[in-house]
Amino acid sequence: MSESVNPWRLDGRVALVTGAGRGLGRACALTLAEAGATVIAVARTQADLDALSAAHANIDTWVADVCDDAFYNQLEGLASLDVLVNNAGTNQPEPFEQVTPDTLTRVVGLNVTAMFRTAQSGARVMLQRGAGSIINMSSQMGHVGSPGRSVYCMTKHAVEGLTKAMAVELADRGVRVNSIAPTFIETPLTKPMLADAAFSAFVKRMIPMGKVGQPDDVAHGVLYLASDAAAMVTGHSLRVDGGWTAA
Repeated sequence: MSESVNPWRLDGRVALVTGAGRGLGRACALTLAEAGATVIAVARTQADLDALSAAHANIDTWVADVCDDAFYNQLEGLASLDVLVNNAGTNQPEPFEQVTPDTLTRVVGLNVTAMFRTAQSGARVMLQRGAGSIINMSSQMGHVGSPGRSVYCMTKHAVEGLTKAMAVELADRGVRVNSIAPTFIETPLTKPMLADAAFSAFVKRMIPMGKVGQPDDVAHGVLYLASDAAAMVTGHSLRVDGGWTAA
């Protein structure tokens, strides 16, 4: 009797992770590599990518800006792509009435426009062989509102809409599309915010589980959505939020 296939393994598959230099992207790249995938880690900082590639033999690196046409051209030049983790993004908390046009343009440009174009380029490669999994990095803020985060919430609601539309359009051609929606996760981006005692207490009050998430909490969800364990899952938003949006 042959051994059963482990649906969580990604041996022989190619995965690309944007924003992979630090935080969630780094954790996702390492988790996918541990599952057997050949991972292309994309970030703007060479030193971050060097440290990442030194951590696992299955990781190749691209120094690239996901807002540049050159990146989309490079992505579409891949011979194959099985998994795309569309992770690059940013946030700049500000009171609604103080948001500047520059902030609006920058955050929307990375969180929405670049995410759309990265997903589009990745899908073009996947559709050539009729298979693939795209995971768009959303947020619990794609399901609720929050003071001081009007632009961020807007962009993450857009990610949720994009995910659903892509999922429906690409389902019959073998490409699954899902989002993952974390709560506040302890990363280099959030550590300064969470260092504020009042803010940290607010976050923990809002999370029924009473704790801040860790990068691996998100990376394990990404592995599920990337793998055959989620073969019948598309158009879904996996909320890794400790119950924030359920309360």
